[in-house]
Amino acid sequence: MIEAIKASYQEMPWIELVAVLSGVLYLILAAYENIWCWFWSLLSVVLYMYILSNAKLWAETGLQFYYLGTTAYGFYVWKFGGRNKAEKLIEKLNIREHFLFSGLIVFGALGLGSFLHFNTDASMPFVDSFTTIGAIVVTYMVTRKYLENWLYWIVVDGVGVYMYWSKELYLTALLFLAYTIMVVFGYFKWLRDYRNQVSNK
Repeated sequence: MIEAIKASYQEMPWIELVAVLSGVLYLILAAYENIWCWFWSLLSVVLYMYILSNAKLWAETGLQFYYLGTTAYGFYVWKFGGRNKAEKLIEKLNIREHFLFSGLIVFGALGLGSFLHFNTDASMPFVDSFTTIGAIVVTYMVTRKYLENWLYWIVVDGVGVYMYWSKELYLTALLFLAYTIMVVFGYFKWLRDYRNQVSNK
């Protein structure tokens, strides 16, 4: 396993490594509600456009274009999306919204996975589609500062670990493993901040 990781690093000596580090910085800063997380998101997105297209993970490649938009949108909402264009505060989802977001992920993944399976040379079309649709939905939740986005990320990132490891993108797989662990911290950090918001009203 260690030799495989070394081989992966030698084949892509800096692009994947920089993308991984940028992704880690994005997540850490997002957990602390630091608006500069969106800059590191942008850098990671551009690099992964190149990496994922080489791996023929077309759904994930297309996802990066969506991330370009959400990076700008997220920056704007976090900065001006609160009351009277103040900083955006954390919100909680209700039951109806949970059903809506989870339904979008499941049925979206089935639809996209079927299309990729029958019409392209995509590798792992349904797994690829699940992580793609899941990331689309949950990234929107991040831009809106929904507390529960972190819980959804646990599932999406966990599946991502399996997918990237299977495609021998070992550094990215380790990144998603780190994500899976770090989002737990992010959830409790945001939960504490949310409770402080409520108590200060």
